[in-house]
Amino acid sequence: MAELFVNARNQPMTRSGFEHILKKHVQIAAKQCPSLTQKRISPHSLRHGAAMAVLQATHDIRKVSLWLGHADIQTTEVYLHADPTEKLETMSAVVPPTLKRGQFRAPDKLIASLRGD
Repeated sequence: MAELFVNARNQPMTRSGFEHILKKHVQIAAKQCPSLTQKRISPHSLRHGAAMAVLQATHDIRKVSLWLGHADIQTTEVYLHADPTEKLETMSAVVPPTLKRGQFRAPDKLIASLRGD
């Protein structure tokens, strides 16, 4: 199976390796946007932010669950139980992606790669 992220040795990137690269890029970005220095940016916060954006765009928790790779939709329901005030503030601060409503159909190559074919 092909890895999405690889390191300089073409090995699967580790969690700490991803965190290191993210930290490096946040420091570079903070030169243009100093407010980033006051924020806690982590792989988890990126994943959570993307999940919230998908939920806002599609209004479909099943799509969020699929995107996050959760085996059980109950795991994903946490996103529905966030504090409404905090959720509204977060949503209004995010520029929504240009996603269209529709039905996701994974390409055959993606399915094959996930199966390890």
